[in-house]
Amino acid sequence: MTVSGSGWPGEGGETSHYLAIGSQNGPMWSRSAPVDGFRLAFDRFGARGAPPVVLLHGWPGNRHDYRRVVPLLSGAADVIVPDLRGFGGSDKHAVAVRHFYSATAQAGSIIGLIKELGLSQVVLAGYDVGSRVAQSVARMEPDLVSSLVLSPPLPGAGDRVLTARAQSEFWYQGFHQLPLAGQLIDGNPDAVREYLRHFWSHWSAPNFTVPEDELERLVTDYALPGAFTASIAWYRAGAGMIAQSLTELPPDRAIKIHVPTDVLWPQHDPLFPREWSDRLDAYFTDVELHFAFDAGHFTPVECPEQFAELILIRARPGDS
Repeated sequence: MTVSGSGWPGEGGETSHYLAIGSQNGPMWSRSAPVDGFRLAFDRFGARGAPPVVLLHGWPGNRHDYRRVVPLLSGAADVIVPDLRGFGGSDKHAVAVRHFYSATAQAGSIIGLIKELGLSQVVLAGYDVGSRVAQSVARMEPDLVSSLVLSPPLPGAGDRVLTARAQSEFWYQGFHQLPLAGQLIDGNPDAVREYLRHFWSHWSAPNFTVPEDELERLVTDYALPGAFTASIAWYRAGAGMIAQSLTELPPDRAIKIHVPTDVLWPQHDPLFPREWSDRLDAYFTDVELHFAFDAGHFTPVECPEQFAELILIRARPGDS
């Protein structure tokens, strides 16, 4: 492992594979064919036939988490940005969460989308929930993925998630298991706003503030009836950091990821201290570690240039 520091353009379009939706006043967006009954909403930017890049968002976010990254990629790549199951414009079905909202199930939808669009050798990038899903795709269908660009969570934390400090940060994952979470927050715009504001403020770097208009756009999405509850199905499916770390196989038994991987680890993420980056070699056979010294948890939003640079190096290695 090596270590180093360091509004939406374009338009989508209709193909025979998927339904394109939009208006003359904004970019087109599309809906995928269903996988397990779930259709994904996604945007597509850049040049068809260019190296394909798929960007996977986190919680509490949606595909617009990449609004600052896409302009840096769309001139050199074919960029696909979906909402994951239960988020944004994608389907939100009230079904058995452990079967339909797990990391493996989410990865199934992304694999389906990649194949539906006829893509191969994709640069797959993600943070937070999107990072876990990208790792699952790389394990399930490694031949579809040319490289990964990831921010935490990453494997290797182990029982360090049980320390008092870690538990003081991961409290929300236990809260999300309770019916009370949905009862207090779902469909209540004021409650949604303050809940999301807490995470976007506390998890970001000290010098970062999410603009009010961007927060309001997210609140409009998450405050729809059923939307908040659907978003936390990820945690109820046992896919959150605590559950995953406590069931993580030790390095000598782990299924390693062999896809070339860049990890961008933020300096100011209270969830994932940089000390937890010490075991990446045990879970990836080809990994480079980079640090985002001025960023917190939301790397695509807080350090979009650094995030995009790692993607472009992998997508167009001859240009680097």
